[in-house]
Amino acid sequence: MGKCFSDAVEQALKYIYYDLRAGKGAEGFALLVEASAQGDGDASCILARCYCGNQYVWSGHDFPEDDDKAVSLIHKAVEQGSGIGVLVALRTGELTPSLEKKMPFANLQEAFDSVDAKAKMGDAFSQYTVANSYFWWDFLRIQGKGRDSFSSEKEYKEFLRQNISKCEDLFQKAFQGGMYFAANNLNRYYSQGDEDIIAPRPELARDLYKRGAEMGFPIHQWFYGEELEEQGKLEDALYWYKLAAQGGQLECWYYVGRAYEEGKGTPKDLSYAAQCYEKGLTQVKDTGKRIGCANRLGALYYDGEGVEKDYAKAFQLLKYGYEHNTTYGVCYLGKCYFRGWGTQQDYVKAREFLEQVDWTNREAFYMLGVIYGQGLGVPVDIKKGVEYLQKAGNNQEAREELLKYKKTLFGKWVRR
Repeated sequence: MGKCFSDAVEQALKYIYYDLRAGKGAEGFALLVEASAQGDGDASCILARCYCGNQYVWSGHDFPEDDDKAVSLIHKAVEQGSGIGVLVALRTGELTPSLEKKMPFANLQEAFDSVDAKAKMGDAFSQYTVANSYFWWDFLRIQGKGRDSFSSEKEYKEFLRQNISKCEDLFQKAFQGGMYFAANNLNRYYSQGDEDIIAPRPELARDLYKRGAEMGFPIHQWFYGEELEEQGKLEDALYWYKLAAQGGQLECWYYVGRAYEEGKGTPKDLSYAAQCYEKGLTQVKDTGKRIGCANRLGALYYDGEGVEKDYAKAFQLLKYGYEHNTTYGVCYLGKCYFRGWGTQQDYVKAREFLEQVDWTNREAFYMLGVIYGQGLGVPVDIKKGVEYLQKAGNNQEAREELLKYKKTLFGKWVRR
């Protein structure tokens, strides 16, 4: 039997929370499934968290998300007599009066005390759970107190301050013990304080993600990389982005690819950048970073930089990005439709994309000039076509196209 929980639960906690880089989240998940089925309420509680997505568990585990299963398991945990199950149910709003009656504890304080005892024994998950009870004010319901329990507002606020402030030491201990989530709430506690009860101390939040990064938490290596990038320390940022990506924070392949593509913090290496984007595209579940990888890899395929030129792949990737509400690839897509590269030639769609280009792109202006000047998919508008061709400046194709038009004595542009 483990020190604070069953052997199965303690092993699962290590795989799922404390040692992320081991890559054994699936093994931890399987341990919880079996233990929960055998009546282990603590296993049911932690398994419920696993089904709740990255708000409760690391995204790198890629656990299935299922709210219905999570709710069912947390109810099961309470009925099976798990103290952490009771506190988590309370925190998530699932501890209804009817469910509370089913728990084998005399009251909420008894359930809290059972978890607090484990926290005092040094269990990081219990420390984190107890800290949350203070941080989110759940202690009021646990202790059965409220504003009416005190003779004055001042007395009530002092009671709140004394209890809320207990979360700080517990979060610190939980963080040091391997619960990276504790640093996230601790960061909020230090940065924002709590109403007019706890004053903010942002200077104490400054090195939290640095600590987490050095402790080996991939998600904190990502956050710390972002902090370093904002400070202009690009080489250091890339170091942590790469370490995070290699440790399973797959979103960071986008940042690594971008650094090698742009030569920021490292010499340019477009081939390696393309490899990073490919990894992000095939492995990352986060839609935002998948889109970023698709857009940038699509551009590399269009230009033939770092990869062999492939307009069909470029079109597919950039269209994926556009369909997910980004305009990064509109110029490339317009050009593909205009020339029939990687897709069927379509001047109507070419114009649709090219007119979304809100920056200077002389080739795009040339194409719009041709479309309007020759009436390709739109009524002929020579004046507008010439204006676009003139905006294209020294673009060779545009200069040649302009020779097809002349100005009459009355200042009207006509085809020669």
